[in-house]
Amino acid sequence: MSKITKKSESSNVNSAIFPQPTLFPLSSVNKKPVEISFTSEEISIDGGLLILNEVEKNIGVIKALASCIKDERHQSYVEHSIESMICQRVFQIAAGYEDTNDCDTLKQDAIIKMCAGQLPVTGKPLASQPTMCRMENKPTRKELYDIAYALFDIFIKSYSEEPLVIILDCDDTDSVAYGQQQEIVFNDYYGDYCFMPLHIYDGMTGKLITTILKPGRRSKNINVYGILRRLILEIRKSWKNTRIIVRGDSHFCCKDLMDWSSSQEKVHHISGLTGNPVLHKLAEVTIKSAKREYAQYGRAVRRYHSFEYQAGSWGNSQRVIVKVEANSMGTNIRYIVTDMRDYRTQDLYEKGYCARGNMELRIKDHKLFLQSDRMSCNSFLANQFRLFLHSAAYVLIHTLQKEVLRGTEYANATMKNIQLKIIKVAARVTEMKTKIRIELPADFPSKSVFEKSLRIFKTLRC
Repeated sequence: MSKITKKSESSNVNSAIFPQPTLFPLSSVNKKPVEISFTSEEISIDGGLLILNEVEKNIGVIKALASCIKDERHQSYVEHSIESMICQRVFQIAAGYEDTNDCDTLKQDAIIKMCAGQLPVTGKPLASQPTMCRMENKPTRKELYDIAYALFDIFIKSYSEEPLVIILDCDDTDSVAYGQQQEIVFNDYYGDYCFMPLHIYDGMTGKLITTILKPGRRSKNINVYGILRRLILEIRKSWKNTRIIVRGDSHFCCKDLMDWSSSQEKVHHISGLTGNPVLHKLAEVTIKSAKREYAQYGRAVRRYHSFEYQAGSWGNSQRVIVKVEANSMGTNIRYIVTDMRDYRTQDLYEKGYCARGNMELRIKDHKLFLQSDRMSCNSFLANQFRLFLHSAAYVLIHTLQKEVLRGTEYANATMKNIQLKIIKVAARVTEMKTKIRIELPADFPSKSVFEKSLRIFKTLRC
C-alpha cells in the first residue's frame, strides 16, 4: 500500500512539473484515430509580417508617426515605447486584427514581437489592451496635425523623381458609430449615426496621401477648398512642374476651388455636376438625338457633348460635358465640369472622370479589408489617430504590393487576398544564443513569392 502511495505521489509531482496535454479527438482518417492538443510553442500564423517589416525598414512610415508624438511618461517606469506600441498596433491591423482587444491575445506572438523590436522568446510581452488604449488617447491635436504631414512626406518621398502628373482623388465614406462618440452626426442617406472620413489618394498609383476624420455629413465646399488648397500648396513646395488634377464626384464641385485653380499654374479640376433645367436646355439637342435614335433602331445609344457654362456664383466659365444614355431602362443624363479644354469629350469623360471608380476599390481596401471604420473610442482625436494607424497599415501593404510584389499575381490583388496568402503563413520561431531561426512550411502556395521578396530585401541590404 505504501509503495502505491509513493508511486502515486511521484506521479502527481511529475504531472505538476510537466503538465500533460489535454487531447481532443477528431474524426478518424483511414481507421487511424486523430488527436489534437494545444502544445506547440513559438509558432505564429502571421509569418508574412516579416516581409512587411522589411518594407517598414525601407520607408519608415511607423517611425515617422512615432516621431510626431512626445512621450511625457517617466522613462524609468516605461516598458513599451511609443514606436514599439505603434509597430505592434499597425502590424496587427495589417494582419487583420483591427481592435485593441486583440493585443491581449497576441502580446506573446513571436513574429509580432520581432516586428516591434523585441526578441521572440526572451523578449518581454507586448503592450496589453489597456496600455494600447491609453496610447491611442494620448496624441494632441497638434501631434495629429504633424502625423498628417508625416504621411504626406512619406507620399512625396515614395517618388524617385518629380512626376509629370498626379491626380488627387477625393471621396468621403461612412464609418458607423458604435456609441456616444464625440462629433458623430445622424446621416439621412446612411440612416445611422456615423463619421464621414475624407480619403485622398493619388489616382495614378493608388498611393495614400491623407485621411481626415470628419463628422457624419458631406464635406462643405469651404472645407473642401481649404483642405485641397493647402494640400496643393504643399505639393508645390516639392514639385514645381507637376500638373495637379483634382478629381471627385459632384459634391466636390467647389466654386472656391474652381476660381482659385484658374489662377494657378498647372492646377486643374474635374468633378461631377448636378443637373438642372439650364444644363438640360443646353444639352437638349444631344438628349433628343439619343432618344430618337433609340426609339428608331431599338439599340442602346450613348452620346457625349460639351459646352461652356457659368453658374451665377462662379467666377469663370467652365467646360461642361454631358453623357446621355438611352436604352430599355430609360434615359440617363450625367454631367461633369472641368477647366481642361485640350482633350476629346468622350476621352475626358471615360478615361479622365470614370477612372475615379478605382478610388472606390482603394477605400474598400482601407475600410473593409483593413477595418478602418473601427472607431470605437469616445474621443474624436483618438478616433482620428486610429484612422492614421489604419492608414499606415495601408501604406505598408500598398508599398509591398506595388514595389515588392510587382510582376506577380498579387500586384493587383485586394489587400484581403494579400493578408490571406502572403501574411497568413505559419512560422516556427527558435531563439538561439547567437541567432534567431525562422522556419516556414516546406511547401505553400505563395512560396515562390516569398523567395522573390526575400531576395529583393537581401539585395537592398547589400
